[in-house]
Amino acid sequence: MTSEEQIKEMVKQKYSEIALQEKETNQSSCCGAGSCSTEVYNIMSDDYTTMEGYNPDADLGLGCGLPTEFAAIKKGDTVIDLGSGAGNDCFIARTQTGVTGKVIGIDFTPTMVEKARANAEKLNLNNVEFRVGDIENMPVTSNTADVVVSNCVLNLVPNKKAVFQDIFRVLKPEGHFSISDIVLTGNLPEKIKSAAEMYAGCIASAIDKDKYLGYIKEVGFQNISLQTEKEIIVPDDILKDYLNEAEIVAYKSNPTVIYSITVYAEKPCCGPQSSC
Repeated sequence: MTSEEQIKEMVKQKYSEIALQEKETNQSSCCGAGSCSTEVYNIMSDDYTTMEGYNPDADLGLGCGLPTEFAAIKKGDTVIDLGSGAGNDCFIARTQTGVTGKVIGIDFTPTMVEKARANAEKLNLNNVEFRVGDIENMPVTSNTADVVVSNCVLNLVPNKKAVFQDIFRVLKPEGHFSISDIVLTGNLPEKIKSAAEMYAGCIASAIDKDKYLGYIKEVGFQNISLQTEKEIIVPDDILKDYLNEAEIVAYKSNPTVIYSITVYAEKPCCGPQSSC
């Protein structure tokens, strides 16, 4: 079994490569994992191009939803984006926080952070910053953020409960998150689950939806709700890299098990040992 550190290093290496690729290359892959599909479309993401603040230089085609659309960001908010990549969600969030707010992007791939900082410089934004860090242990003071967003990133992290615990830590009391991610509602074939490329491609390290939502509740969040949910159909030309023809037929004969969701939750006004 691949250790957590090995998985992290593999993802970091892959996303360092993605930072240097064109968007079209990323869109023809499984969440940017590499050129594993000959059809040029992204099997995960929604269309960002009409959203205010969208920046084509910052869009690497890696998402699986539009969390900033559902995050209820207000003027003056402090927003943290987990796995901020080249900065697209941060720049969209910045249009919502305005000049009185602040946006912090966190990514553990230095090449991505460099790319995001360069994009912020070109846009002349002085209240958007990018930090290198692990989202299981963010380089952020506790009770900092009004809102946390993330787009197709937590599924890459082996210890998802640890991420939700740190989200809880960095959010202010009564703060909230809106996170788009990949979850499962059944079993994936073992050949897909064990494929290194599919770890970087968001699928192999996805977990059961009920378990995912259970972690959020266990950490202490409340008012948990699904804002969006859609099926993810993996094209045959990706499946054939991992499964033979009979296995593909068997896989497709079952109900779809891979879903993109956007989930919302709030941090209570009081911690376990505090009073309002």
